[in-house]
Amino acid sequence: MEEQRTPHRKVRAGVVVSDKMDKTVVVRVDRMSKHPLYGKPVQRIKKYMAHDEVNECRPGDKVLIEETRPLSRHKRWKVAQIIERAPILGDEAHEEA
Repeated sequence: MEEQRTPHRKVRAGVVVSDKMDKTVVVRVDRMSKHPLYGKPVQRIKKYMAHDEVNECRPGDKVLIEETRPLSRHKRWKVAQIIERAPILGDEAHEEA
């Protein structure tokens, strides 16, 4: 079941930094902007709380988040798609043994 995307909703790409909450992930979005006085490129970081309905995201995943109606006090975004999965660090040691 694929949802219809509306053209007026904002979309951001970022990395999941926390999945400690139920059905919620914290996504870090980086962007480059020029310093207002010196003109040097500066990396700006913002964290968004996003709704993850089936708890499938884990830290390190690259995800696409989409703006949505307010879901809670801090959540105004939802995970639209997982772009790239993060490797599970425990699996490699388990396979070698």
